[in-house]
Amino acid sequence: MGLASMLQIDEMMGDFNRMNKRQSLYQVLSFAMIVSSALMIWKGLMVVTGSESPIVVVLSGSMEPAFHRGDLLFLTNYKEEPVRVGEIVVFKVEGRDIPIVHRVIKLHEKYVEIPSAHSKQLIIYCFIFIREDGSVKFLTKGDNNNVDDRGLYAPGQLWLTKKDIVGRARGFLPYVGIITIFMNEYPKVKWAILSILAIFVLLHRE
Repeated sequence: MGLASMLQIDEMMGDFNRMNKRQSLYQVLSFAMIVSSALMIWKGLMVVTGSESPIVVVLSGSMEPAFHRGDLLFLTNYKEEPVRVGEIVVFKVEGRDIPIVHRVIKLHEKYVEIPSAHSKQLIIYCFIFIREDGSVKFLTKGDNNNVDDRGLYAPGQLWLTKKDIVGRARGFLPYVGIITIFMNEYPKVKWAILSILAIFVLLHRE
């Protein structure tokens, strides 16, 4: 092989290596842009919905038949909305990492008997305790549970307040989140799927 041919091959290899480096850099930047876009969309949803977790997955069967394990819930958390008995909320408990999806069953009330000024009968008044910040205490329970959630609350805690709420259920998609549960229960599968997705993005050619 002549010197000219060898120089030509070396030049071609150099061009190939430079092209591979540029292509690799392009794929890394593309992957970073995808991740950044996903984070921006998530932050945007947080602002629009007022919830730190606009989308959550139901992890247990405690809310059946309303929601099942693996259902994907869409949440909002507008501070000006009062808490109502019967609505489904997602709340955090001190000492627990995973939020809980349960129904509000009771507001903190007190009944007072006051004698009537016009008869000997007693009139019963119901007062709802409202805190200084305008919030109301409330109690929750899973639809499929036999008892309320006081056993799940922090030690000594009998009621929840609005600051404990992550969001209120506005809609859902059945079983869409089951893959999330599967990956959390089997971490090796989760990392394998994430690695495959990352490799696919990096190797993808436009």
